[in-house]
Amino acid sequence: MALDSETFEQLLDTIRRFVREKLIPNEVRLSTEDAVPPEIVEEMRALGLFGLTVPEAYGGIGLTNAEEVQVLFELCRTSPAFRSVIGTNIGIGSQGIVLDGTDAQKQAYLPKIASGEMVISFALTEPDSGSDAASLRTTAIRDGDVYVVNGTKRFITNAPHAQAFTLMARTDPSKKGASGVSAFIVDRDLPGISLGKLNKKMGQQGAHVCDVIFENCRVPADAIIGGKENVGFKTAMKVLDRGRIHIAAVCVGVAERLIEESLSYALERKQFGERIADFQLVQAMLADSRAEAYAARAMVMDAACRRDAGEKIGTEASCCKYFASEMVGRVADRAVQIHGGAGYMADYPVERFYRDVRLFRIYEGTSQIQQLVIARNMIRDAEG
Repeated sequence: MALDSETFEQLLDTIRRFVREKLIPNEVRLSTEDAVPPEIVEEMRALGLFGLTVPEAYGGIGLTNAEEVQVLFELCRTSPAFRSVIGTNIGIGSQGIVLDGTDAQKQAYLPKIASGEMVISFALTEPDSGSDAASLRTTAIRDGDVYVVNGTKRFITNAPHAQAFTLMARTDPSKKGASGVSAFIVDRDLPGISLGKLNKKMGQQGAHVCDVIFENCRVPADAIIGGKENVGFKTAMKVLDRGRIHIAAVCVGVAERLIEESLSYALERKQFGERIADFQLVQAMLADSRAEAYAARAMVMDAACRRDAGEKIGTEASCCKYFASEMVGRVADRAVQIHGGAGYMADYPVERFYRDVRLFRIYEGTSQIQQLVIARNMIRDAEG
């Protein structure tokens, strides 16, 4: 249910102030310490950010998709690792339960997720299964009233802090591809779960990622999402549709921050006795960035509104993720170029953002996978 306009605008104002007064001043600390300061995490909990998309009935704010992306436009005008703290709780970690969970599962998990008491991660990717998610090898074999889970999940965001995982595992090894995959909610404290070392990444310091290893982990049978076997891949795809719009909105917010930094620098920096903002080739870079960011913002809002209206938006979600993630990479490149030598120095935020945004073209479906999804859907629709 959408918030009334006044309440929603108050929420946006609060987030703008939080970004300006708390997050941006802590960007260097975040990067240096490779951790979001604990007092900021607590403030995120107090602001209700962990429950933005969880229905109000379970203690969340219950934002529509269109409201969610507008919040992300504001929240992501800072280092994207701050958003990552709440990202799995409001996105791919929780939405499988929201969309397909039983009433008992929703009651047990969603209030804790919404309050930030529980961090939940999405465990799909494996060492040999990334873009080809349907080929995953992690198994969950029924043994009486439990499933015995074995396998390794790779690059799992927020896994070091998670108290639960939305897990995709193969319950019917005789079925190849997507048809034998089921979705589970797995508590972190079950015996047989261990974590790999913390991955050291190119960018997004403060957003923590590691492997999750399942060795004869006995998961209660009632942990299967929705109580149905072999439909987990459908749940994953529904979750990823919203997740792709979510990431596209993140890209818009970061791009708008980069444009702001680029314009500010161009207005101050002088060469040949003139501001570089007055040089036409610099103006061209600024204009290209502004036009592309505007196009991405419009795409994201359109797709989110269509999803809220109940339309199937698989193609549109992939279009958003593909265009926005590629767009923010170009904007970041231009930002470094406008800053010249300064853009290569860690003293300026564009150097850090240049590394941070590279990930957006990879996770939740690479750009190449988005191209395939879009084209295949076009062909399918044309053929009826």
